[in-house]
Amino acid sequence: MTAAEMSLDTGDWRSRLAAKLDLAPVQHVLIGLILINAIILGMETSPNLMAAWGPWLMVADKTILAIFVLEITLRLMAHRMSYFRDPWNVFDFSVVAIALLPASGPLAVLRALRVLRVLRLITLVPSMKRVVGGLLSALPGLGSVSAIIGLIFYVSAVIATKLFGAAFPQWFGTLGDSAFTLFQVMTLESWAMGIVRPVMEIYPQAWVFFLIFILASTFTLLNLFIAVIVNAIQQEQPGDGRAPTIESELALLRNEISRLREDLARGDAHIRESGKP
Repeated sequence: MTAAEMSLDTGDWRSRLAAKLDLAPVQHVLIGLILINAIILGMETSPNLMAAWGPWLMVADKTILAIFVLEITLRLMAHRMSYFRDPWNVFDFSVVAIALLPASGPLAVLRALRVLRVLRLITLVPSMKRVVGGLLSALPGLGSVSAIIGLIFYVSAVIATKLFGAAFPQWFGTLGDSAFTLFQVMTLESWAMGIVRPVMEIYPQAWVFFLIFILASTFTLLNLFIAVIVNAIQQEQPGDGRAPTIESELALLRNEISRLREDLARGDAHIRESGKP
């Protein structure tokens, strides 16, 4: 066997292995193991359950971890270094590698991060993967919206400190206190009875400031967050993320009809020419 044939056989073997790892039954088994592992990690937080079933839970956890390590190893064998070109593969490799860290020493605190193995479910469920991809692609737009909210918060905090700081130092005494209080107002958590009405007892016109702030921050800019995220998730849908419109379908039908007419016209012309003596 020549070197080229051996290389071809190796490539076919790797391709078959990669295809088998991506089969639906294999993916379903991995999803089931992740869910079982999530339940086990939750049970380990209960002292009573650990006292009764601790050894069995540890054995089950290590067995599932061994299966995850085997899966990652097989994928590395199938894809070699190209495995790390996909960020999702890097994520899978990282969360499994964290679980292999020693349980003692300076890295022991990282053992608590082994619960991140549950997040592997995102990489195995396409719909969840698209949602996370949409959130990541929305980060630039969210950054712009966050900058605008930051400006509104800063300006509002300065105004609130100057207006209400003397009478309510616990809420508006410093710029930081004002920013935190305004954040509470933005979330609409006890903003009326807890903050605004006590302020209005001394400053009757204070409702104007808080009303403008709530309209600008809560009902406008936070909705921009939602709009940016929804738009990004829609673009992560299979294909180009846009459903075909009636106009585009009609345009395609017109093009098809035009081509059929041209073909019929050419056929008629050919028949007439062939019928001449």
